[in-house]
Amino acid sequence: MAIVLFTDFGAADLYVGQVHVVLDRYAPGVRVIDLMHDAPAGDVRAAAHLLAALTRQVPRGHVLMAVVDPGVGTDRGAVVMRADGRTFVGPDNGLLSVVAARATTKQLWQIVTHPPDISASFHGRDLFAPMAAAVATDDFPNERVKPVAALAVAFPADDLAEVIYVDHFGNAMTGIRAGSLAREQRLRAGRAEVGYARVFGEAPPGGAFWYENSLGLVEIAVNGASAREVLGLAPGQAVERVA
Repeated sequence: MAIVLFTDFGAADLYVGQVHVVLDRYAPGVRVIDLMHDAPAGDVRAAAHLLAALTRQVPRGHVLMAVVDPGVGTDRGAVVMRADGRTFVGPDNGLLSVVAARATTKQLWQIVTHPPDISASFHGRDLFAPMAAAVATDDFPNERVKPVAALAVAFPADDLAEVIYVDHFGNAMTGIRAGSLAREQRLRAGRAEVGYARVFGEAPPGGAFWYENSLGLVEIAVNGASAREVLGLAPGQAVERVA
């Protein structure tokens, strides 16, 4: 059992440390894994697809606290979801919905009671971290939640044909599952039309291509250079199939 963190808080800022302090207070001794803290900032739909891809690598039984929450402090809901053996805690803004749509089994609870001293702008620390700790220490379900039938905001299980994340190498990850494409398929993104290569070494130096990355997603790259700079790619960029 571990608590796995997926957020857009930024690893270099002061927010992640505060979450760790709360988890240590309420779930001492439970291992905490920082899966990602540079999820697409404020982009719930892109982050939902990235979370769904990363979840495949997380062992069943773990608790995932997922927070990309531009509506923090509003009347958006907060939920706990059990899906295919993993438990998710986060905002009910669509972030968990791609995981839900692709799950074979799921249960949902709405968080109905908030701590009296909760910050309006930091529910990751004050609401979701204590609930993730409760799940990890078997204090769940509890009086702070009630069962619900469905998420309030739901994206479909379909792929997302756009760039959802660009890493520090400049490689552009998309929300398209590579298994849905034939290897002969060409794609148009940014300033280029690209074909398939299995690995970087199969593309010519400076050549742009798409490949199946380690998460099973289509990723667009340039051998020896940055796809961000060479092709002008950025999160939100549409990716189109070339007929």
